[in-house]
Amino acid sequence: MDENTRNGIHETYAGLEARELLEPLIRDFKGRIAVVSSFGAESAVLLHMVAAVDPATPIIFLDTGKQFWETLSYRSMLIDRLGLTDVRTIKPDAADLVDKDPDGLLHKTNPDLCCHIRKTVPLQKALAGFDVVVSGRKRYHGGARRDLTPISVDGARIKAEPLAGFSALDIELYMATHELPSHPLTEIGYFSIGCEPCTVQGGTADDPRAGRWAGTAKTECGIHWTRNGHAFEVASLRVQ
Repeated sequence: MDENTRNGIHETYAGLEARELLEPLIRDFKGRIAVVSSFGAESAVLLHMVAAVDPATPIIFLDTGKQFWETLSYRSMLIDRLGLTDVRTIKPDAADLVDKDPDGLLHKTNPDLCCHIRKTVPLQKALAGFDVVVSGRKRYHGGARRDLTPISVDGARIKAEPLAGFSALDIELYMATHELPSHPLTEIGYFSIGCEPCTVQGGTADDPRAGRWAGTAKTECGIHWTRNGHAFEVASLRVQ
């Protein structure tokens, strides 16, 4: 991405968030924009906004082979409810699983590598040809996410985080206003939902990710972070 393009993005999208950001991005990058969704605890909000703008926007879901059945069911429910027409279910490469995780227990001995082959590598392949990637991360989730901005540059791609400034209350109110169904596991105490072996009940409105990789130092799966847990270099496009 050249400097002129970066400057154009800065001038066009700075200061926008939520649907006000999604609408011009989906319009301006039609065919070159994709949304990455876990169909997890808070996913319905972003997906509802996207569907309201263009339900044919590509949605990429990573089926790691370790998902809760409730997540797969919720995915089907939201696809039907929101009228999403281009949800792409991406799976890990079978050869990688045979080579690195033949017994399916890699998450117990090397969770970073497990995430790498089941999520990071498949997603990199799935995003080939897309210039803009949208995700639902939020600052209130804590950690390095506290510094999220709605628009940033991740390598050669634009990264959009339309809900970066949303709070837990914002999520709750949006879902209630639009009568969006909750993920089944949220009803029994899951505040953040990933793969089944690495997610336990727990978390709070202030710390929703406490149930992810509980008891370890790991906090990210590798989609937005390097395998060693360090953040990618991200250049913020804030107004100077």
